[in-house]
Amino acid sequence: MPITDLLEKNARLYGNEVALVELNPAMKENRRITWKDYSLIQQTEDRPYRHEITWSVFDEKANRVANMLLGKGIEKGDKVAILMMNSLEWLPIYFGILKTGAIAVPFNFRYSAEEILYCADLADVDVLFFGPQFIGRIEAIDEKLSKNRLLIYVGENCPTFADNYLEMVVDCSSQPPLIPLTDDDLAAIYFSSGTTGFPKAILHKHRSLTQSAQMEQKHHLQTHEDVFLCIPPLYHTGAKMHWFGSLISGSRAILLKGTSPDVILKAVSDEKCTIVWLLVPWAQDILDALDRGDLKMEDYELAQWRLMHIGAQPVPPALIKHWKEYFPDHQYDTNYGLSESTGPGCVHLGIGNEHKVGAIGIPGYNWQCKIVNEDYTEVERGHEGELCVKGPGVMECYYKNDEASAESLPGDGWLRTGDVAVQDEDGFYYLVDRKKDVIVMGGENIYPVEIEDFLRGHEKINDAAVIGLPDKRLGEIPGAIIQLKQGMEATEEEIDEFCGGLARYKRPRKIIFAEVPRNATGKIEKPALRKKYGAEKLVAQEISMNTESL
Repeated sequence: MPITDLLEKNARLYGNEVALVELNPAMKENRRITWKDYSLIQQTEDRPYRHEITWSVFDEKANRVANMLLGKGIEKGDKVAILMMNSLEWLPIYFGILKTGAIAVPFNFRYSAEEILYCADLADVDVLFFGPQFIGRIEAIDEKLSKNRLLIYVGENCPTFADNYLEMVVDCSSQPPLIPLTDDDLAAIYFSSGTTGFPKAILHKHRSLTQSAQMEQKHHLQTHEDVFLCIPPLYHTGAKMHWFGSLISGSRAILLKGTSPDVILKAVSDEKCTIVWLLVPWAQDILDALDRGDLKMEDYELAQWRLMHIGAQPVPPALIKHWKEYFPDHQYDTNYGLSESTGPGCVHLGIGNEHKVGAIGIPGYNWQCKIVNEDYTEVERGHEGELCVKGPGVMECYYKNDEASAESLPGDGWLRTGDVAVQDEDGFYYLVDRKKDVIVMGGENIYPVEIEDFLRGHEKINDAAVIGLPDKRLGEIPGAIIQLKQGMEATEEEIDEFCGGLARYKRPRKIIFAEVPRNATGKIEKPALRKKYGAEKLVAQEISMNTESL
């Protein structure tokens, strides 16, 4: 079924129950509710930073968006982009787009003006919804962006170069538009994260979205009584596809604006959250705050919290071991996936498999996996190779990029992930590294993720990234960008001695004490690091190590 059917089902079955709650603890003043009868957003009197909508309002808002777009001439197959921060309008706009038969195109809120224009052109966007945080960036490219495109501003004080969303939808019908949809209809374009280059446009059908909802519910056993805390941005497949588990179970979700440990635990406590998806840095920050005594468990109501899961990056086993010391009864899962496979879950650790922490896991619901060599021949278990996945969530193609599509989609239903992995004797897959991140030093392949995981085991290191740095004799050498924990100091000798636990050829040959940049979904921004360090003379903070011999 198309993903929109799930929303309509919830409106019928649970119309008066809360679907979405928006929490913005940093809000200092009451939000002015000026959206007339259309809004139907409920504000909590004693908490002005808390707003909510029911399932029936959610569906009605989506219908109004759909009918407005249809009235503006949007047809099946047209592309409609969303450039907004998480809010109670984000998902109704997304579903309103889908109800027209158009293709939803979420934009990364970190995009520069030039990237916004590039992605709008690449995806052939016809309409762009954007929020107040992006007025400056849109205005900078308005002349080029608005050519043959409708710009719709979502918020108060609409700029002169855009149309006012509130005025456009308030008088539109709240009845469903009755556009026939099937699993085979195109639904969404997502963009690759750009960790290995400039974003590519990833095209999916409704089948992919519905599969991700079914899979999330199967993996994490959501019931109608669960409450999901959603912190990452909704533009990304990770956050949205995890929320799809709430969609299929008709359960409540909390959209939290804020990532500090106290804000997260207070949201879990106040909203009685049962499922929380964290990125590694947020989980580590919570543990550090508990270790320091800045947070006390007894100050929060956390007994109902049953599942903590992590995705978007490798998870240090030491983190989960430490987590279990504070939360011994927590179920745990980690998810692997790509936007090309409709986000997380094509491989997942699985609840109850904590003894395999460090693995990305086993094939997810309705998925198959295999590992192949350079000739696309499947390797024997225990041998490294490229991970391939197959299932109903595989993308249709890279939109307008036949060459990249042919490289990733061999034509037999499998998706080549570009990740190097190995399968153990129990059938669990372990990620070795991004294929394109391999460092070749003197003819020896080095996989950065292994070194990064090792470095994060140091008690003073908060985060680490390893990239290839140019070297006259060896071609390239592993360089480690190390971010120390707050208040910690470390020396060259300490890191060098600690790295004695690595094979000699894997040890970092240059150390840079600096912040490790990560994007909104927690992935290390390797292109930014390569640009900063890879082709330039290392800055004064770098510590050169001996590269005379292997």
